[in-house]
Amino acid sequence: MAVVEYERDGRIGRITLNRPEVMNAIDDELPVALADAVSRADADDRVHVMVLSGNGPAFCAGYDLTFYAEGNGSGEATQPMPWDPVRDYRFMWANTQHFMSLWRAVKPVVCKVHGFAVAGGSDIALCADMTIMAEDAQIGYMPARVWGCPTTAMWVYRLGAERAKRMLFTGDKITGREAADMGLVLKAVPAERLDDAVEELAGRMATVPVNQLAMQKMVINQAIEQTGLMQTQRLATIFDGITRHSPEGIHFKERAESRGWKQAVEERDSGTFDWTANREIPRRNR
Repeated sequence: MAVVEYERDGRIGRITLNRPEVMNAIDDELPVALADAVSRADADDRVHVMVLSGNGPAFCAGYDLTFYAEGNGSGEATQPMPWDPVRDYRFMWANTQHFMSLWRAVKPVVCKVHGFAVAGGSDIALCADMTIMAEDAQIGYMPARVWGCPTTAMWVYRLGAERAKRMLFTGDKITGREAADMGLVLKAVPAERLDDAVEELAGRMATVPVNQLAMQKMVINQAIEQTGLMQTQRLATIFDGITRHSPEGIHFKERAESRGWKQAVEERDSGTFDWTANREIPRRNR
């Protein structure tokens, strides 16, 4: 079974994340397969617009941390220890560039989000040109609390500095409705209207010549890239590796290995664990 499926439907190239049993969590294969599907659609003269979606109960629940966080008990999920920051950077930078294939494609990409687009899944969704969410879907980058930095850095380019700080200083998840009100995504619609809303927009754009779409996209993207997008992403990718290997990041991974990923995440997201001191926070101090 392909981890990313692709098909052409008239003038629309449909790209579907396809690991539904784990809510399309990102493994080593998925970023590469995503970029390959984008390349196929971009090279097909019959395709005017791409629609990116996820199979199953969610768009994407982020990196498959049952493997990457719990690992094999020695921290060797992506490389042997001790940590090699350059090797880590090369791995994460490659994934970042695979996600950014959505941005670099000359044709527009509409991302359809249901369920969750969280952690690394939010990186993918925010690299699309436009994102439409179900009102009850959730988006956020919870690893900003510990063990992560969003490598695509798209939060600041979509939200501006203050609202990006509000999201990344807390690691909160917000609903599609809140995301649309904040300006993070194009719009949010009731879940039962999500498919229709995406099809209406994609169908409207599909009537425009490809060269017109490409020129408008390149002009708008250039305005963003001129501000130093790639340099920001390089710094974010370096910091992502550091966050996972800081004292707090190591404590979080050890907790995930000893107590299980779900408990470590609950402690991270609820603020009940002091990752610097590596101990639970007494109730009286919460």
